Amino acid sequence: METELLVIGGGAAGLMAVGAAGEAGVRTLVLERNERPARKVMITGKGRCNVTNNTASLQALIAQVPRNGRFLYGAFSRFMPADTMAFFEARGVPLKTERGNRVYPVSDRAVDIVDALTGFAASHARIVRGRAETLLLEDGRVCGVRTEDGDEIRAQAVVIATGGLSYPGTGSTGDGYRLAAQAGHTVTPLRPSLVPLEIHEGFCSSLMGLSLRNVAIKVIDQQAGEKEIYADFGEMLFTHFGVSGPIILSASAHLQPPLAGRYRIEIDLKPALSPAQLDARLLRDFSENTNKNYINALNGLLPKKLVPVIVRLSGIAPGTKVNQITREQRQALAALLKCLTVHVTDFRPVEEAVITSGGVDVREVDPKTMASRLTDGLYFAGEVLDADAYTGGYNLQIAFATGRLAGLSAAERIRL
Repeated sequence: METELLVIGGGAAGLMAVGAAGEAGVRTLVLERNERPARKVMITGKGRCNVTNNTASLQALIAQVPRNGRFLYGAFSRFMPADTMAFFEARGVPLKTERGNRVYPVSDRAVDIVDALTGFAASHARIVRGRAETLLLEDGRVCGVRTEDGDEIRAQAVVIATGGLSYPGTGSTGDGYRLAAQAGHTVTPLRPSLVPLEIHEGFCSSLMGLSLRNVAIKVIDQQAGEKEIYADFGEMLFTHFGVSGPIILSASAHLQPPLAGRYRIEIDLKPALSPAQLDARLLRDFSENTNKNYINALNGLLPKKLVPVIVRLSGIAPGTKVNQITREQRQALAALLKCLTVHVTDFRPVEEAVITSGGVDVREVDPKTMASRLTDGLYFAGEVLDADAYTGGYNLQIAFATGRLAGLSAAERIRL
């Protein structure tokens, strides 16, 4: 089988690459191991698909990519979030912007994004089911792949857009790293990112399923002199193993293994109240419940599920009458509410991560074209690269921008 451009991987980056190259007049083919392309896109944003982030400034966009953000300057400058939004709306998918500038389809259906992407690719390329086993290399250039079925697909250029290791059920099983290594590329250490965290404190399991919407967190590196390495405000979730939710996933991008004994997370349950305001609020609540048991006096302040945990951690006996609580005990309770502390023991497995941190070393890739600096005719796009961002639609924007740039660059090379 022969084509001009072969793209390995039919995810967000790969579909954008084949569509862009096809529009440029190049005969393209995408090799996708799943029966249906863009499986991972289908589950993003809890099935709603946070397709990008409505960020207008290039610098602000790069600031949301803590790992090798400057590498993406060229790709982002040629395809910004506004371009992504225009792309989907031009294909019949109206979009909306929600809190944190997160962009979703108005329908709240990820399948609409998938259908638009797949339609774009299919109108310009052949989509072939299969799995790449080996790169075909001749005299320092790539000339195609051999599939696991033994078939050869010859091509003048190849884009590797296979994703990472996260959500392997969607087809992201690390094939791109193996293929990149065959071409002599360095693959930096791989670990989960945007991933839930396992916590030492056992009370998390008793809070399983509790979502806190307006809380603040600080992440403290205890081995670096109590340095605050991350702070955020928003939603978090307690699980049977620890903590999750948007602000926790973003925090995980700043943690370096091994985690046990190194990091703690301080949770401010009442960030809108200063310590003095919170003490006043406690005084008011206690005055309204003066003859009640302590454990029954916090329901107006905290979610019901959280009350027994806070009561136990406060050290005040649950049956203590509110009018017997001392000023010192009340202030200690306020301090606890402003700084509920948990200690991180580990990441959850990479299979549960939103993305993979690490990948093809970007120093070996031309940021202006996404071309390999080592092997002629080889390009990279998306999560296979060592560049990852926070939650909020930024990682899909990386996929779209690098995919489009790789496809157009490969098409230009082929047409020379």
